Formats: sequence, C-alpha cells, structure tokens
Amino acid sequence: MKDLVYLVPLFPLIGFLINGLLWKSMPKKVSGLLASLAMLASFAVSLGIFFEVKNNPAAGGVVHLFDFIHSGTLHIPFAFQVDALSSLFLLIITGVGFLIHVYSTSYMHDDPGFTKYFAYLNFFVFSMLLLVLGANYVIMFIGWEGVGLASYLLIGFWYKRKDYTNASKKAFIMNRIGDLGFLVGMFLTLYHFGTASYGELFPQLTSGLPDGVSGNTMNAIAICFFIGAMGKSAQIPLYTWLPDAMAGPTPVSALIHAATMVTAGIYMIARSSAIYNLAPVAQSLVAVIGLATALFAASIALKQYDIKKVLAYSTVSQLGYMFLALGVGAYTSAVFHVMTHAFFKALLFLGSGSVIHAMGGEQDLRFMGGLGKKMRITQITFLLGCLAIAGIPGFSGFFSKDEILAAAYAKNPVYYYLGLLGALMTAFYMFRLYFYTFTGSFRGTHEQEHHLHESPAAMTIPLILLAVLAVVGGYVGLPEVFSEHHLLNEYLAPVVQNFDVHHLSHETEWMLMGLSVGLIVVMIVLAYARTKKPAFKENTGIAKVLENKWYVDELYDNVIVKPLKSIALVLDKYAERSGIDGVVNGVGRLVSWGSNRMRLLQNGQVGTYIFAMVIGIVLLLAVGLLIVG
Repeated sequence: MKDLVYLVPLFPLIGFLINGLLWKSMPKKVSGLLASLAMLASFAVSLGIFFEVKNNPAAGGVVHLFDFIHSGTLHIPFAFQVDALSSLFLLIITGVGFLIHVYSTSYMHDDPGFTKYFAYLNFFVFSMLLLVLGANYVIMFIGWEGVGLASYLLIGFWYKRKDYTNASKKAFIMNRIGDLGFLVGMFLTLYHFGTASYGELFPQLTSGLPDGVSGNTMNAIAICFFIGAMGKSAQIPLYTWLPDAMAGPTPVSALIHAATMVTAGIYMIARSSAIYNLAPVAQSLVAVIGLATALFAASIALKQYDIKKVLAYSTVSQLGYMFLALGVGAYTSAVFHVMTHAFFKALLFLGSGSVIHAMGGEQDLRFMGGLGKKMRITQITFLLGCLAIAGIPGFSGFFSKDEILAAAYAKNPVYYYLGLLGALMTAFYMFRLYFYTFTGSFRGTHEQEHHLHESPAAMTIPLILLAVLAVVGGYVGLPEVFSEHHLLNEYLAPVVQNFDVHHLSHETEWMLMGLSVGLIVVMIVLAYARTKKPAFKENTGIAKVLENKWYVDELYDNVIVKPLKSIALVLDKYAERSGIDGVVNGVGRLVSWGSNRMRLLQNGQVGTYIFAMVIGIVLLLAVGLLIVG
C-alpha cells in the first residue's frame, strides 16, 4: 500500500481539476458526487496505509516520485514520507473531510456556485495532504501555501459581500506573515545542515547538537518555524484571522477548524520534535504562547452571541492547549488532542450549520431557543460534542485534555492551574451555547419558528458518525491508571516520542482528574442557571470588553493598518505618481515633443532638403578641419 500513497492526494486533485474546469456546465449532482467519491477513495487508500504501518512500522518509509530541485550538492526530491504520524493525519483529513463533503452536498444545494465550491474543497484537502505527506520542508511548504490559497478562496466564497472578501484577505495576509517565519527557518536549516529532508536532517540531531551548530542556532530555527505555526494555527498575535474566517460556508469552517489548516502548525512541530528537543528556549516559548492563547480566546468566547464565533474562539483556545502540550514535550498528547478535537469540533460546526440551516441563516443565539423540540438528532449529537469538548469522563476530549493537563502539571504546576482555568471556561461557554440554542422557549420570529425542521439525511448522518467518534475516539489513549497500554503512544513511538515529560503517580492523576471533572460539572450547572431565564442586557465593564474581543482588532487597526495605509497613500502620491510615474511619463512626453518638432523637417519641398544637405556638408567640413587642426 505504501507505494500507492500518491493516490491519496491524487484523487482530490482530479476532483478539483474536473470540477474546476467544468464548473459552468457540470450538473450539481455529478459535481458533488465526484468530489465526495474522490474523498472516499483517498480515505480507502489511507486506511490501507494506516493498517500496513500499524502492523509493521518498518513498512513505512520515503516514496520518491521525482527529483524536484537538484543543484550542486543541494538535492530536494518530490517525495512522500509514509510513517505512523503521516498515516494518522491522512486518516483524520480524508475521513473527516469525506463526511464534510457529504454534508456539503445538502447544505450547499441551492448555491449557484455549487460546483466551484466543491472544486475549492477538493483543492483544500489536496493541499493539506501534500503538507502532511511531504518528506521534506520544501514539499511541506508547497502544501502549506496551498491551504492558505484554498482558505482565501473558500472564506471569500460569497465574494459579493465586501466583509466576506475582507475576511478572506485578512486570513491570507496574516498567514503570509507567519509563512515568512517558516521560510527563514527552512533557509537556516538548509544553510546549517545542507538538507531539508527529514531522513537526512533528524538523524543528525539524535545524539545532541551537531558539531558547528550552537544552541542559539537551534533556538532560532525552532522559533522561526513556530512563527509559521502561529500563523497557520492561529496563536497570539496572529490569531485574529480565524474568527473572521466564519464568513465562509459553515462546512468550510468545519474543514478549516477540524481536519485541515489549523492543525498544520501542530503537525509541523510534532514532525520537527528532534529540533525542539534541542531548543529549550523555543520550547518554553511554545508552551507560554499556547497557554496564553488558550486563556485569551476562551475568555472572549464567554460573551459571544454568534454561534459560529463561539466555536471559532473555542478552536483558537483548543489549539492553544495543543501548543501547550508541544511546549512541555508531550508531542503525542498534542497529536492525540488534534485527533479528538477533529471529531468533536467537526461535529459542533456541522451541528451549528444544521441550526443555521433550520433558522434560515440566523446565527445569533439571542434569537434561538427550544430548537431541541424540532431537531432531536442535531440536539443529541451537539450535546455529545459539548460533553466531549468539556472533558466529561468517557468522552474523547476527557482523555486528551486531561493528558495535556497532567503533562503540564508535571512540568510546572502553574501551567496546570492556568490550563484548568481555560478548561472551566470551555465548559461554561459551550454549555451556555447549548442551553441558549436547544433549551427554553423560542426567541426568534414566528416565521422562523414555522420553518424549523430537522436537517436532511445527508447532513444528519455525518453528524451521527462524528458523534460516535467524539464519544469513542479517546479510547486509543487511555491513561496508565486505566490501562497498561497507551495505544496511540505505542503507535507513534517509532516516529515521535514525548520528551522530558515526567510521569505522575496514580494517586496524583486521580486527584487531578477528580478536581477538573468536579469543577467542570459546577461550570455546566452555572451555565444552565445563567441561561434558564435569559435576560439579554447590554454588556458593560469587562463583559463589554470580552464581547468586543478585548478590542484587539481595533488595536491592530489603529497601530498597524491605519499607519501603513497612511504611509502607502504618501508613497502613492509622491513616490509613485510624482516620482516613478512622473519620470516614466516625462520620458514619454519628451519623446512625443521631440518627434513633433522633428516631423516639421519633413515638408516635401526639394529646395529645403538641398539647403539642409548643404548645411550638413558645411558642418562635416568644419568638424573635419577642427579634428585635423
């Protein structure tokens, strides 16, 4: 199966090309079916690769397709890395991606850009597959840029609304800032190690710092790569694009937040764990930024009323937990949370899409309520997603979140208590969202209430499947207090292992789990009490600050955007129009003026031409005499 790995990205690429080239003439049913079948085919091949690697880790390796760059001693092949880490991500991307494609066939059915939408969706998945399969940083970067382009196209899919196109530009530009860090890190790697291929780079780092490479150099490389991850995975200060990405269709939000793009940064650092193990300063920075982002985003979600914005800030917060895990050396814990988060966050976004579909496009929680009476499948599946993300025992999020918190406690108890605070806020805002949406009485218009209905099977079946995964997905990572074998750790061990993570006693683990679960239940009860009799008053004080997202967008606008815009206007007026354009246009006007004068010499009179010839001969004789003299 390993040699067939090229088929995994090839199938969605074919779907993209066919739907993209024939988007004006392709029937809707055919385009949706083609895109979904492409994803299903990729998932089938990914499944075969996963089990092959699981049963025999030695079956993995590098699949060389062709030479991409070969100049002197620099050799960068177009090759795919097949191992435990990449095969796990293949399953997540293609499996969740397939369900989102099926869901989209119903959700986007009436959209005039239906076929174009599926072309973009296939391209998005193709780019993400290229990113995780690349056997070197160059191929990873090609996929890295591809998902940036695809997100731009999909976030601004409804391009007739200016605020949507602004959101797409914001995502594109902010990611370019992070991408510069990735590029610098890659060039530093090439300069100091002479290679960008994992198979040649990482063996040099297994026994410590190589000769001629200092700790400062390793920290610089690791920090540059982390800057790239901050952009793609929406960490402070490059996080503000992700909530605005809600401008795109809801299935796009699910794809970005669950299976693609935002997980790219976590994958890249987990893949580069050998670098970060030798860069303690960078590793600590990853942990601190991740923890700060988790808390900051969670606080904003407490006072949001747009159903998708709550989930968006939840994603930013959960990504912060993944970076916290990476920063304390718990790489497999971060990958574990990537997997469980993909299940319950895709479920929650698609569930919100089902609600928005039933509400005729309404996204404000203040105009919902009591939807569970008309949408039982959506309500139950959404509740399971909330239980999973809140960390209730038995659900997937409990195992991955508590594993991260335990690793943080072992590293530094302060990390644990701050991380626990973020988890408590998560439980509160998610159940605030659930109770506002599905319980109580309906607060919308009579017309909206009249049209409330459960979504069609193409939307509810993916919800049910994701709900099952959100419940059972965590059992591959049972902690030692429950099981002797951590299946995911054992599976990933040949590729990536935790670094400098201290094991806690079983008594300590039980205490930490009991503390977190008890407080989370209290937060759920508080959320219920707060939403039982909703009184939507205008927020004041700190609540107003949270509702306005700590005014970070306004800060960026005043400190960065407006000054740069003023500088651009000055440069446009003086450097561009008066300077560059003035010189270019001045040369053109000079040539035009000269040619207008020169043409007067051509008047058609023979006498004038003879006179000019005589004058010319006299001038030539004069010049000759001067030279001779």
